Amino acid sequence: MTDFAAARHNMVESQVRINSVTDRRVIDALSAIPRERFVPQSSQGIAYMDEDVRIAGGKPPRFLMEPRVFAKMVQLAEIGPEDLVLDVGCGTGYSTAVLARLAGTVVALECDENLAASAGATLSDLGVDNAAVLPGALTEGCAKQAPYDVIFINGMIGSVPDALQNQLRDGGRLVAVVGDGISGRARLYVRSGETFSGRDAFDANIGFLPGFEPVESFVF
Repeated sequence: MTDFAAARHNMVESQVRINSVTDRRVIDALSAIPRERFVPQSSQGIAYMDEDVRIAGGKPPRFLMEPRVFAKMVQLAEIGPEDLVLDVGCGTGYSTAVLARLAGTVVALECDENLAASAGATLSDLGVDNAAVLPGALTEGCAKQAPYDVIFINGMIGSVPDALQNQLRDGGRLVAVVGDGISGRARLYVRSGETFSGRDAFDANIGFLPGFEPVESFVF
């Protein structure tokens, strides 16, 4: 039987801390949330490995982001205890559970009904009472709860949709991995008035979220 507490500790020490994650609140959140609860039972034994873990099929398939990339993105967002966070593509809810330990309130958006139901049930079972899982198209965000202090995107995108940009509060931050599916960079965007600007933070390569896939073009 897997000792998940020991696996969680090893994940934090051997994957997170050594990759420049120094924020004590982020480390404490990762140390507290049982990652194995958010993957299929058949994958619980690899829940803490340094790789993406598949949580659903489909096109594109869905994955739980590898701990190193996820932790660095969370740290990049600099989430405060009063912040309102939009978690885009929450999947089974692991990201939501972590973000909820850092933020005041988390709105988790998920387009897959089965994943959304699983996320809601697991979060409720773990007593996460400052987060809500809502259905909807990921590229559209959730305007009725905006503006957000932070928008966290759980997958690769080609570019940030205007809808998400417009849902950020002045001074708000958006973190995402931007790329073409072969290579990508984690980026931090900040809204200042009507200006939305971003900067590269570190290399990352994760799967695309539904709705964010590049459009294939015909070659004649």
